[in-house]
Amino acid sequence: MGPAPAGAQHRGTAEEPEMMESALEGPVKEGKRDSSKKRPVAGSPVGLLQPVKLSRAELYKEPTNEELNRLRETESLFHSSLLRLQVEELLKEVRLSEKKKERIDAFLREVNQRIMRVPPTSETELTDQSWLPDGVRVPLHQVPYTVKGCFRFLAPAQVTVVGSYLLGTCIRPDINVDMALTMPREILQDKDGLNQRYFRKRALYLAHLAHHLAQDPLFGSVHFSYTSGCHLKPSLLLRPHGKDKHLVTVRLHPCPPREFFRLCRLLPSKNNVRSAWYRGQSLSGDGSPEPPTPHYNTWVLQDTALESHMQLLSTMLGTASGLKDGVALLKVWLRQRELDKGLGGFSGFIVSMLVAFLVSTRKIHTTMSGYQVLRSILQFLATTDLTVNGISLCSSSDPSLPALADFHQAFPVVFLDPSGHLNLCADVTASTYRQVQHEAQLSMALLDSRADDGFQLLLMTPKPMIRAFDHILHLCPLSRLQAACHRLKLWPELQDHGGDYVSAALGPLTTLLEQGLGSRLHLLAHSRPPVSEWDISQDPPKHRDSRVLTLGLLLRPEGLTSVLELGPEADQPEAAAFRQFWGSRSELRRFQDGAIREAVVWEAASLAQKRLIPHQVVTHLLALHADIPDTCVHYTGGFLDALIQGLKEASNAKGRMVVSQGGELVMVPNVEAILEDFAILGEGLVQAVEARSERWTV
Repeated sequence: MGPAPAGAQHRGTAEEPEMMESALEGPVKEGKRDSSKKRPVAGSPVGLLQPVKLSRAELYKEPTNEELNRLRETESLFHSSLLRLQVEELLKEVRLSEKKKERIDAFLREVNQRIMRVPPTSETELTDQSWLPDGVRVPLHQVPYTVKGCFRFLAPAQVTVVGSYLLGTCIRPDINVDMALTMPREILQDKDGLNQRYFRKRALYLAHLAHHLAQDPLFGSVHFSYTSGCHLKPSLLLRPHGKDKHLVTVRLHPCPPREFFRLCRLLPSKNNVRSAWYRGQSLSGDGSPEPPTPHYNTWVLQDTALESHMQLLSTMLGTASGLKDGVALLKVWLRQRELDKGLGGFSGFIVSMLVAFLVSTRKIHTTMSGYQVLRSILQFLATTDLTVNGISLCSSSDPSLPALADFHQAFPVVFLDPSGHLNLCADVTASTYRQVQHEAQLSMALLDSRADDGFQLLLMTPKPMIRAFDHILHLCPLSRLQAACHRLKLWPELQDHGGDYVSAALGPLTTLLEQGLGSRLHLLAHSRPPVSEWDISQDPPKHRDSRVLTLGLLLRPEGLTSVLELGPEADQPEAAAFRQFWGSRSELRRFQDGAIREAVVWEAASLAQKRLIPHQVVTHLLALHADIPDTCVHYTGGFLDALIQGLKEASNAKGRMVVSQGGELVMVPNVEAILEDFAILGEGLVQAVEARSERWTV
């Protein structure tokens, strides 16, 4: 996100701010008529197309230069002609038509005019919000309420259309256009970066805009929403009135003037939320420093970098249609796997910046096709671990810039923007990135196999969590995670996330379960349903209103059925940590080799019960360490065991038959009965999976 490149803007009058015009307008290309098209034939039924009869010379004429070039491109850029046709048809479906672009551009000009007509307000204290009318609420949880600073509304210094719309990488069906509203310097103060003052002013700015725009007949709906799921950064959603109500959603994002905040104050090691203000008490008098607030600092930096990011993407993507097609395909790939949803999702903006990074490192060329860009990004994701070795778009050698190691201490995934101060993956958890890596590895294996249905499986088939993981567990109600934060002593994380106890507890909980499941676990991922938009007259949703936190477990078959967790020997220093981790389940046991070790034994008699040992591990650890009882853990797994066991018993009874061979009665397999059992099993598996998918869709 950021401003459009130079030349895509036009300068307005002194009263009208600078407004982005669409850089995508242009003549619509008319396709050439193909002489080989089918046409109605005399004497045939009306509307019925018949094949055109061609002479021998026409059938065997030499291909044109255009046809030869297309065949050469298909051979070098795609696996086959079929794959090229499939990719081109998909891009046609997700691209925005020129007619709709014209209507959207006209609506954006009207929005710009309406914003500039909003009247100013007089200056008041941030805590004095009596000037707000009754029909609008502040879209922010103001906890704690008391905060220093003053606020007044003035028209934006600049209105800029930013994001994928101007780049030509937005995809249907949901077309969103982001508009950055640069707040005047007069309403900001030097210390607004402290204690959520900037975010309070940002929310009040939106509330005043919402009240006046909601009265305009141009808009069919005016709602609030969270920007990328961040509860400290609401945005205002505007939709047209009448038949165009589903045409576009315009999202308004207030932002500070460029270079208003000093970057050195927003380093990941700095604190900008004082403990005395947030907790209502000062730290102990032992001289310990304030805890850093890297996520809070990042959310402030994101608003300051909108313009620079847009300039970078405009320069890198430019007129390279292949790069834009690649970004569109990557967005489809992410959407089908639900990897771009909510706070911490691997968004389309991140993959756009990743394309820019690979272009800058010459691993992607501007002449590549969209399919090649897709393969290059998937290959990079599949083979690069950003949780260990971060990457940076910054080419500066300034020694005052923070090192990558500093960001690795504060964030699990590191990808720096050109400034060298902002981590683009600050909200992406290690679990989410490993899931992206896993899906990229599967996709590359699928593409390398050149399977006939590879395109269908890669880009056309939805893959929600219920289909991607062996076991699913839901934690609800989410209010229990607030108690988990207190049990795990996550006060610094709560302070950093502005009271979002779900985000604060998510990292420690996933680390806890990964350690407990050990060799049984191949991949653990989480999913948070996106927070829905709300009316401007309502209070913003609370953290518990997300209903449920979903965790997916992809298990290893090798160690899954083991009933024993073997610990260190009793006289080893690690034994105390093992006992503390497993609690009452840990006990001393003597083994056949004479060793006396700490160990945990799980209760499981049958193979079906052994496959559900992860359920015992999860419920025990969550209750022991996070104060989450098993009644709050809704576990989904092993529902097919009863079906398989029933079919086994039935097969034992009718899977054999007695026949006469050489005067003797012999028991032989009944092939027809066995095939019938397999057919019943297949139907049962499909029905069971569909039932669970419908039940746990959230």
